[in-house]
Amino acid sequence: MHRFTDPAETPDELAPCVVTLGNFDGVHRGHKAVLSRLIEIGRERGLPAVAVTFDPHPLAVLHPDRAPEIITPSSVRDDLLETTGLSGLLVLEFTKDFAQQSPEEFVKSTFVDGLQAKVVVVGVDTRFGYKNSGDVATLLELGRAHGFDVIALEDVGEGERWSSTSVRNALAEGDVAAAARVLGRPHRVVGTVVHGHHRGREMGYPTANLSPDSAGLVPAEGVYAGWLTRLDLEAGEPDRTMPSAISIGTNPTFDTMDRRTVEAYVLDRDDLDLYDERVVVEFVEHIRPTLRFDSIDDLLVAMSKDVEQCRAVLTQIVHS
Repeated sequence: MHRFTDPAETPDELAPCVVTLGNFDGVHRGHKAVLSRLIEIGRERGLPAVAVTFDPHPLAVLHPDRAPEIITPSSVRDDLLETTGLSGLLVLEFTKDFAQQSPEEFVKSTFVDGLQAKVVVVGVDTRFGYKNSGDVATLLELGRAHGFDVIALEDVGEGERWSSTSVRNALAEGDVAAAARVLGRPHRVVGTVVHGHHRGREMGYPTANLSPDSAGLVPAEGVYAGWLTRLDLEAGEPDRTMPSAISIGTNPTFDTMDRRTVEAYVLDRDDLDLYDERVVVEFVEHIRPTLRFDSIDDLLVAMSKDVEQCRAVLTQIVHS
């Protein structure tokens, strides 16, 4: 997949093309349905499929107080988009000046002059241009004027709307299973393993603590069953992806003012040295909320139960 940032520098092999537009935060099943249809239309017409997106999120620039938490930061989003089969990804820098473009100015500079779009595929609620004044009707009119077809797709979902908002709401409630249904995969957070307080190791449950700048929306506090994948190892290598019990919280039992942390205990392993490694933590199922325990012994009993529940959940997935 070609990734580029200026429509005037569209690679020759990508123009003309079929194109879609969106923020694609989370790259969920709704996004994938649009992209799948885009790629299908491209094959029918013998044209490459290109997605156009923005960085940063437009609301982060125009209305920071209303900007949503990002499910998948741009680097993760772009990697996920590449797996869909797109031929190209145009990432436009969103600025206040950029936002001043009228719908026609945006379409002409990006879709017409840059990408030489023959078909534009969008959702029915797509908005674009100055103050979101452009909609599907605007796009149809511009298509007639500039020689491209427009295909508007209805929202897709199976009894629920597949949207980035629904993913954020599920993660805020700790319902990672619901988030996974919309995403089509477990939600993930990517980060570097750093040193913590080493409390877990002292209690027999050494954890990989993710750095504060980890990428990805962190779910609600609690204990989760999931997977830890070591990005420094190749797929198929031993110990690359391992079952884990994941804790998100501030360690209330220890009466500290810790920041909220993400830490993963790889089940039954105390021999791993993961410091400074880049890892992916995937959340499969919520086990329990974060609790304050009256003693370390009570905490250890709970942790033992957590590990057994995580093992049961993940073993069932492996054998299903």
